Amino acid sequence: MEDTSVITAARRGFVLADYAVFALMLLVSLFIGLYQALKKSSRQKNVDDFFTGGRKLPAVPVGLSLCASFMSAVQVLGVPSEAYLYGMKFLYMCLGQTINSIITAYVFLPVFYRLGITSTNQYLLMRFGRGVQLLGSFQFIVATLLYTGVVILAPALILNQATGLNMWASLFSTGAICTFYTTLGGMKAVIWTDVFQIIVMFSGFIAIFIQGTVLVGGPAMVLEIANNGSRINFDDFYLDPRRRYTFWSFTVGGTMVWLSMYAVNQAQVQRYISCKTENAAKWALFVNQVGLCLIVSSAAACGIVMFALYSSCDPLKAGDISSVDQYMPYFVLDIFEDFPGFPGLFLACAFSGTLSTASTSINAMAAVTMEDLLKPHLVNMSQKRLILISKALSLMYGVGCITVAALSSLLDWGVLQGSFVVMGVVSGPLLGAFILGMFVPATNVPGVLSGVSVGFCISVWLAVGSTLYPPSPEIMGVLPTYAGQCLSQNSSMGLNRTSAWPMVPLDQHGHSSLDEFYAISYLYFGALGTGSVVLVGLLVSYITGPTKRTDIAPGLLWWDLLPNTKHSNTEAMKNHNPLLVPMDLVCSDTKGEGDKEEAARSQVAKTKNNPHSVLLEKSETVLEDDNSFRAKLQ
Repeated sequence: MEDTSVITAARRGFVLADYAVFALMLLVSLFIGLYQALKKSSRQKNVDDFFTGGRKLPAVPVGLSLCASFMSAVQVLGVPSEAYLYGMKFLYMCLGQTINSIITAYVFLPVFYRLGITSTNQYLLMRFGRGVQLLGSFQFIVATLLYTGVVILAPALILNQATGLNMWASLFSTGAICTFYTTLGGMKAVIWTDVFQIIVMFSGFIAIFIQGTVLVGGPAMVLEIANNGSRINFDDFYLDPRRRYTFWSFTVGGTMVWLSMYAVNQAQVQRYISCKTENAAKWALFVNQVGLCLIVSSAAACGIVMFALYSSCDPLKAGDISSVDQYMPYFVLDIFEDFPGFPGLFLACAFSGTLSTASTSINAMAAVTMEDLLKPHLVNMSQKRLILISKALSLMYGVGCITVAALSSLLDWGVLQGSFVVMGVVSGPLLGAFILGMFVPATNVPGVLSGVSVGFCISVWLAVGSTLYPPSPEIMGVLPTYAGQCLSQNSSMGLNRTSAWPMVPLDQHGHSSLDEFYAISYLYFGALGTGSVVLVGLLVSYITGPTKRTDIAPGLLWWDLLPNTKHSNTEAMKNHNPLLVPMDLVCSDTKGEGDKEEAARSQVAKTKNNPHSVLLEKSETVLEDDNSFRAKLQ
């Protein structure tokens, strides 16, 4: 009897043409970054330009960049596997993403854009003070480090599955390239690389879908097999929160997860506030939404085609792969066995996408560290040194992301679940803080601090408990897979041939209340954290003495926005928000800027000592110029 592993190794080779395509895609990505760095090197004179791209970026590239930043290899690996195991109802994620884009565009975006801020945590400074700002900065850095570590791990899994390349070599090489790429250019380099990546991603999914459909026997055969296998299941409206994917988990829990990613996450907000106008920023979000739906739909379609091809012999049951995250690379290398170069296209698309995502995250963490933590202490430092510090921060965070990726490889989470759990657990409570600040005028500092603390503890408790006591496949709603026509020697492995994994008895943990709580779908983790923050924040605020409406400066509440003006230059930002001091005015190498330097230093000193005093000055100025705000405050 022939050894299955020998057959698999012979069938799943990675040839020279694949390496050539893979290398070409990486070279193009590096060329884009290098071109942008050299093109704008003569105009990049300060750190603020490096982080914001001059606030003159067009909507379409920014929208495509928003789409690519949080998808990349996470989507390439995770969505097809989830659609394979749970069916086409995964497309309801598009509905949750659409709700998120609408809320972000018309609720959160106007507040951030009109304040003219660079870091979202600067809003927390203006609304609640320095302590809450530092808390937000810390939570963002932690969440982004963890998320980026998962994203870096994804292509390492692909390369390990496809070529046998050592896992640790993949992690370290990916992290090194990300760190190097981040130091080449600023926001423009990241955005245009993302545009290239999203085009490659769509091309890869289309090629995979077409070739897989042809091998199955056509679209009609794919739909027939998928329907017989219960994969066409849009009618899942169960209210049971333990089911991993339902209409409600995507529209309620999924919307909250995506809000934490797009509405208040620095990496995304930093992108759309860099647009030329507020309307352009909204269009960028809508372009992003179209891209998200296309990616999720194409990835889920590939998962259904994959099920149709392997409907009678599941690769996981056959022993050809060892985890659900390896379904997609196995599928690609299988169907393109006679088409050298296409597997390299798939690997290059996932790998370059991870590069752009990681570089975006590293850039955002460096921006938050510079703006929120270091800026008040660097008043007298030259721009050259500030840029060197920014590069050092990028290097430090690059090393941190590599470390987190290495640790993530030890967790028994899928790539998609791991990324969403991180965002839900850490960013969910932070979303609650922004909701309190923008929608509940009575919220005070003790209230928001108490709420974030409770929400974070509940989210972590739930995430750890669900990891230690995972729910059974029946509870999660895993659909059956089959191995009836696999090689006969696989029968000796004792695998269940009608389910994804051997079934766990429902009474394994005694049906305790905690077990039921831990079994909640991971999509609800963020919603529970956000809800806890809002409820606790309200309660504590009213107990300790609510904030008076007249003590809140204009522009900090959703219905009390600053006038809608274009902030395409630094002076416009400064006029709208004297609290914020752009980095190019902190210390300039250009002669003849003494007055600006002195004014900036004075402003930083005010901000450092008492940010609310500056807000009061700002409020008086705005009220004199705009009678509508005076009427609102009265």
